[in-house]
Amino acid sequence: MSDIVKMSLDNGVRILVEPVTHVKSAAVGLWCKTGSRHEKENEAGITHLIEHMLFKGTQTRTARQIAEEIEGRGGSLNAFTDKEMTCYYCRTLASEVENGIDVLTDMMLHSLIDPVELAREESVVLEEIRRSEDEPGDHVHDLHLEARWGHHPLGRPVIGTKESVAGFKREDLAAYMGRRYVGSNVLIAVAGNVDPDIIRKSAEVHLGKIPAAPGEETMERPEGKPGRNMVKKDVEQVHFCIGTDGASVYDPDLYTLIVMDGALGGSMSSRLFQEIREKRGLAYAVGSYMLSYSAGGVYTVYGGTSLENWQMVQDLVHEEFKKFMKDGLSAGELERTKKNLAGNLVLSLEGMSSRMMRMSRNEMNHGREIPIEETLEKIEAVTNEKLIELARRVLPDEKISTTAIGPFEA
Repeated sequence: MSDIVKMSLDNGVRILVEPVTHVKSAAVGLWCKTGSRHEKENEAGITHLIEHMLFKGTQTRTARQIAEEIEGRGGSLNAFTDKEMTCYYCRTLASEVENGIDVLTDMMLHSLIDPVELAREESVVLEEIRRSEDEPGDHVHDLHLEARWGHHPLGRPVIGTKESVAGFKREDLAAYMGRRYVGSNVLIAVAGNVDPDIIRKSAEVHLGKIPAAPGEETMERPEGKPGRNMVKKDVEQVHFCIGTDGASVYDPDLYTLIVMDGALGGSMSSRLFQEIREKRGLAYAVGSYMLSYSAGGVYTVYGGTSLENWQMVQDLVHEEFKKFMKDGLSAGELERTKKNLAGNLVLSLEGMSSRMMRMSRNEMNHGREIPIEETLEKIEAVTNEKLIELARRVLPDEKISTTAIGPFEA
């Protein structure tokens, strides 16, 4: 067990602190359990836009001062929005952690959301959308989820659409934040050379007045739709996603899928990388990934190849699926995959940001610390029989959806 200290304020705000005394730094994350899946139909992209706007100035700091008060003291500042969570985070020297908390909480609670800045930032996000559409290797992933999950909230792109982003007003952002940025959704997490008592006192000062709110609503599991979605575009390569159902963060076969993903496409030694790139030279980038959310998940093989090699690459992917459904992994392959996954996990915890992210996601998803030993045990418990059973459930051709952007004939 690690020494993670968990506390909470009267309004439901949670506090996590993992003291690590042998470092001279700290990672601070200010989280809100809100993402694109929580948006109403007319709010597509508003969560991501709010993330942008919280950097644009508060009642006491300009946008420049927000950046300088972290970076000018030796730290770094950033944020991200995904489908279910938003995180504002910084790396600081251990001596500057209270300043980091002050800046992050000021951004979250006292943002001006100035209408002039909002109009300017909407233009920035519109350019971000256009850039994404001009990068087929990026855009194909959003198109794939949209095609697979349809109008389900998890199928929406986090960034929104050109039409929705261009129409937001200050009152729209304020209303959304009033609904979602509430005590039970907010978590502050710190990993590094820090004193938990000091973090708690700082959290009480800065976050104690956030209003409380009722618990989170549940969501139906998205239904994965098989099929093909070929998008014609004047590009050099075919950029593709070939995917199927995955696992939610609560599914019992989550760790079985993690091992399957690692073996099929999760590393340079994986089957797809070796077969498609190393042996045949058909692609520069090829691999797989899994996305797991509270209500469901997806497993996806991705890559880019020439139009003339596109059919062969598809055939090879499906052939690897068939092999996996028939025989799973050899004993040696299973052992190597488990060791690779375990090693990557342990090595990642040498960084304070990774520690902070891991404990925060575990708390947000499961409401508890998940010791590293527990995770390693679950990986080790995956058997070849479990892998074959899962593969036969999710990898048959009739379960697969394919999305590709390429220079196809009309």
